[in-house]
Amino acid sequence: PVGVYTLPKHLDEKVARLQLTTLNAQLSELTDVQAAYINVPKAGPYKADHYRY
Repeated sequence: PVGVYTLPKHLDEKVARLQLTTLNAQLSELTDVQAAYINVPKAGPYKADHYRY
């Protein structure tokens, strides 16, 4: 059916990464120090579940 669907956070970020390649953009990865500083896992997700891009 037609509608708006909310993806799980890990899929939302995966789609965002895939879209970057169509824009010829590159995304760097967090270092261990950066991940610890902002208190997120290096592999993501990087935002809370309620946050949407």
